Amino acid sequence: MSANVQPIFTKTPDIQFPNNATISVVGASANTALTGAGTLGTDIFAAFTADATNGGYVSKMRFKASVSASATTLTVARVFINNGSTNATTTNNVFWDDITLPAVTPSITAQSPVFELQLGFALPAGYRLLVTFGTATANGWGITTIGGKY
Repeated sequence: MSANVQPIFTKTPDIQFPNNATISVVGASANTALTGAGTLGTDIFAAFTADATNGGYVSKMRFKASVSASATTLTVARVFINNGSTNATTTNNVFWDDITLPAVTPSITAQSPVFELQLGFALPAGYRLLVTFGTATANGWGITTIGGKY
């Protein structure tokens, strides 16, 4: 007999972003490691953390250049799945996907572009999505992850 034959839906929406009072610019420091290692909040950022008890679902990750007077730098954003333990132990991380982010010059009269990385998968309890940038960009990127809690 098959298990889990009923569809599962998230209980509550969950929108997360690493931009907060302790992180002034997301992407200001480059991280060229392809392992998910780095210093959280400096050169690697927790973009989503699944519910500690029931896990979560991630739909997509959205990147938008930060609003500032200067352009961002061409870079690549790399997304890692972390098992909820220290990201310094590289076996706790797996490289999932990446997305090229072009140089973007902010404008006061025109919309700036948005770049989306489709995800569409469940995360076990306590797992995280971590993001690094291949080159530093002083003005940074806003990252928003759309998902839900089970």
